[in-house]
Amino acid sequence: MSRGQLPVAGPVDVRRAAVRLVRADVRAFAAVLALNAAASGAGLAGPWLLGRIVDEVRSGGGVGAVDRLALGILLCSLAQLLLSRWARYVGHRFGERTLARVREEFVDRVLALPASVVERAGTGDLTARGTADVATVGTTLRDAGPELLINTVQALFLLGAVFALDPLLGAIGVFALMPIWCVLRWYLRRARHGYLAEGEANSQVAEIVAATASGARTVEAFRLQERRVATSRDALDVSRRRRLYTLSLRSVFFPVVEVSYVLPVAGVLLAGGVLHAHGVMSLGSVVAAAVYLQQFSSPLDEILMRVEQLQSSGASFARVEGLARAPQADPEGTPAVPADDRIDVTDARYAYDRGGEVLRGVDLTVRPGERLAVVGPSGAGKTTLSRLLAGIDAPTGGSVTVGGVPVADLGPERLRRQVVLVTQEHHVFLGTVRDNLRVAEPSATDEQLWAALAAVGAADWVRELPDGLDTELGPAGCRTDGSQAQQLALARVVLADPHTLILDEATALLDPTTARHTERALAAVLKGRTVIAIAHRLHTAHDADRVAVMEDGRLTELGTHEDLVTAEGPYAALWRTWHGEGAP
Repeated sequence: MSRGQLPVAGPVDVRRAAVRLVRADVRAFAAVLALNAAASGAGLAGPWLLGRIVDEVRSGGGVGAVDRLALGILLCSLAQLLLSRWARYVGHRFGERTLARVREEFVDRVLALPASVVERAGTGDLTARGTADVATVGTTLRDAGPELLINTVQALFLLGAVFALDPLLGAIGVFALMPIWCVLRWYLRRARHGYLAEGEANSQVAEIVAATASGARTVEAFRLQERRVATSRDALDVSRRRRLYTLSLRSVFFPVVEVSYVLPVAGVLLAGGVLHAHGVMSLGSVVAAAVYLQQFSSPLDEILMRVEQLQSSGASFARVEGLARAPQADPEGTPAVPADDRIDVTDARYAYDRGGEVLRGVDLTVRPGERLAVVGPSGAGKTTLSRLLAGIDAPTGGSVTVGGVPVADLGPERLRRQVVLVTQEHHVFLGTVRDNLRVAEPSATDEQLWAALAAVGAADWVRELPDGLDTELGPAGCRTDGSQAQQLALARVVLADPHTLILDEATALLDPTTARHTERALAAVLKGRTVIAIAHRLHTAHDADRVAVMEDGRLTELGTHEDLVTAEGPYAALWRTWHGEGAP
């Protein structure tokens, strides 16, 4: 696994996960095995009774004996039909319940992933695992799994029946299966790697498509269409080659298997004919053994088909189960409790995976209840600093602590009560306005919801919605524009009620008048709490208690607005430029 990619579970981990899923519903699994065994046992009677009919006719038996044996074949076939249908019903229910557990575990693990892990891996990989891979696993659990169990039991019973008739004929039948065994080993040695590579290529295609779609305006603004098309074509070409590789494996595997099906029957007929000619075996036994092996080809064919499918689904299950090996946020949090709300940044450094340092020895102390504005040119490291302050990323050097405890070590619940980061990115969940707000505080009352909306200036437009808080949002309901979606995100912050709020240009999508009103409203609601504003609109800095100026990953100035303007340094230059553009 390369750095940044989500991990893939190994074969041992996949087997353990499969055993764990079986144990979770072991009674249903045992019922599937028992019913399949009973159905297979009923199916064995047919060929044996057919052999008895042949022997009865050769010995001069009458029509009555044949009718009785034929009735036995009919009853056994009916019993096999009913038991097989019952086994499939139980098997499919087992598969659906197991798939539900796989999906629930996947969602739990995704929600436990640190945001930094998801961002470095790319949303395309996570999307592919949660859609295509989970769907493949579901198909296996619902269809391939039960069918494989049924046909495996049938195949074992049929081979056992041949050995019971005559061990020599059974040995001949098994020996004739050697070509299938050899090509199966050849296939299995290559299939897992091939399907894992195919899944990785599909994730890369999904990542490129998602990134291009989300950045469509940037692509258009910088005229990157041809470059993105070329990148997509390269990814699709890799995906095509890896698909062709797995197809080439199947094109060798299945023809050899199809040709080999006739070998056991032909071998038993030849050997049985010789034994019958020498009076060692009755003709009925030879016929019964041949019919058993002829029937054996059907479950064997199904098993091999399902084995091929299991290679694909096994690779998908390895990718889904691989999330268990990814770094997880500690749900219990660290045992250490912050002594207070003071945030200390000491010689903080940070470097991304494929680049140099973007923060170079930043030292900063944010006092409880302070309003701090962080300003600077694009690329100065403001957003990276905000991510370290919010505990999303841990510094690669130095430390970022709250109350003496590393912010990145806090558990999700405690971290959310300590520090909340609000960025330009926002999301409107499918559901009502109430549902979107209660994501932050499930127990919030309607009065608290309205108070949060009023705090961010969103109460008026929510009241105008057809059903108020009960209005459905999203493509199938009421659509929200960028500013409304951002106001909902800010209202969630109010409900979360953290002691420190980090606004990373959180009001950038609002018009200047609404943005200023929202920021002032938030300041009133969060009075007594710490507010760190990462902004390009310098009126935020004007209203702050202190201003921190970032340049090239370093903190170059720190002080009040008036002091920094008087100092005639980088902040003063930024202020004059912004004020000149903003002046009427």
